[in-house]
Formats: sequence, structure tokens, C-alpha cells
Amino acid sequence: MSFINRLEAAWHHQDSLLCVGLDPDPERFPEGMAPDLTGILDFNRAIIDATHDLVCAYKPQIAYYAALGAEPQLEATIAYIQDNYPHIPVVLDAKRGDIGSTARQYAVEAFERYGADAVTVNPYLGFDAIKPFLEYQDRGVILLARTSNPGAAELQDLDVGGLPLYARIAQLAAQQWNGHGNIGLVVGATWPQQLEKVRVEAPELPLLLPGIGAQGGSIAAAVAAGRRADGKGLLVSASRSVLYASSGTDFAEAARREATQLVTQINAARQPTLAI
Repeated sequence: MSFINRLEAAWHHQDSLLCVGLDPDPERFPEGMAPDLTGILDFNRAIIDATHDLVCAYKPQIAYYAALGAEPQLEATIAYIQDNYPHIPVVLDAKRGDIGSTARQYAVEAFERYGADAVTVNPYLGFDAIKPFLEYQDRGVILLARTSNPGAAELQDLDVGGLPLYARIAQLAAQQWNGHGNIGLVVGATWPQQLEKVRVEAPELPLLLPGIGAQGGSIAAAVAAGRRADGKGLLVSASRSVLYASSGTDFAEAARREATQLVTQINAARQPTLAI
């Protein structure tokens, strides 16, 4: 089953658009958890077990592992999800982008080494740089369009033939690049107006929305701007607000409570507007 089909199934069966980021920071681990490499897998497993019925996807950010030399823990985390909760897709947040031969190696890393179901990719080098990822037709390729950081406007809002650059990326992704039907887009929940423009250019593509929780994006505004007509189509990402909801031994229970609250808020905001 392709990533897009698995994601559609997860939206339906989980009744959730929440994507939990698995970004372990040993300095923030709760009491009783080893604050080093040995604690990473235990921490991730506890979060996954506590939230698996509340999410449509998990999203490990590769930097949190690579910086610590914890790539084996990343591999083990993804394998744990796939072995125990195989209906939940895994998005590797790597933001890879390079020329074709190097991009091919990055694709091998994401899909063959780590076994991710999807990966985030920087499309600003053009189609030839994302083509090696797209050739894995059963995997998802989620392209950066309008990122959640404050400096995004400096380049991503530049006018390109009457469209801001991020909207042109969305247009290309939806119309010219999506020959295998496996593309999604990253759009920050911090920018609901830009998110709405992306949805106009890409009415059916799945959109990964970072920026709620610790970054302050409004769930109601982002979901209203980015949902598809059927109220789905989004992966609303939350990481720190879920992972570190408690610094005590109840961290997993607190993560579940926070995830439950987020799902409730997201589901309230995603109800399709009825035509009058």
C-alpha cells in the first residue's frame, strides 16, 4: 500500500490529523530516564505506546539523532513503530535537497536504511533534485513550500511570475511533478493566509503543518485554512508540547493527555463547512 493510501486510512480509522514529532532531547528527559543515548529508545517507545491510537503519523526529526550519534536509535524507533503499530506511517523529517547523484543517496538513506514511509525534501534545487525520491512510488515525498520559521518570507514570498515562490512550488507539486501521486507539502501552521493560498494551488495534496504548540500557531486558523473539502488532508505536527508535557515519571500519561486535547481541538476545527 502506498504512503498516500496508508495516510488516508490512518485519517479515517484513527479519526485524527495529529502527527507527533519524535524529537528526543536527553537534557529534557523526565526523572528516572537515562539522560543519554541509552534513554532515547526507551523514551520514544513510552511516547509511542501512550499515543499510538491518537495519531495519524509519527515524525522523527533526524537532527535530534544525528547530532548525538543516535542513528541506531532512530532505526530502532522506526522499526518499533512498524513492528507494533504498522498502520501508522512514519515521516522522516530530514529536509534533504541536493543534486541528482547525492539526492539518490539521500533517498536510499531515508527509504532503505531507515525504512521511512515518507521524507521531507527541499525542492528549491528543482525537479531533478527531487526525482530520485519520487521514484520510490510507494513512499511519500513531502516538499517544503512555506516553512514555519519567522524568516520564511525573505525568500519564499518572492514574486515569481505573479505568484509567491511558495505558491509556485505548490502549483508545480500538484500539477507537473506529481506523476506518481506521492507528493505532499510542508506549510507552517504559523501562516494561515499563506496556507490558504497553498491549498488553492494544491487542493488534494496532503499538507504537513509544523508550528502549533511551542511555535504558537493557531490550530483553529491553520486547520480551517488548510483542510480539504472533506475535512482531512492535514498532518498537524506537535513535538515538544507532547513529548515534554511533564518532567515527572508520569511523562507518558501527560503526553497522552496533551495529544488527546490536541486531537479534540483539531477535530473541532476540521469539520467541513456546510453550504447554505
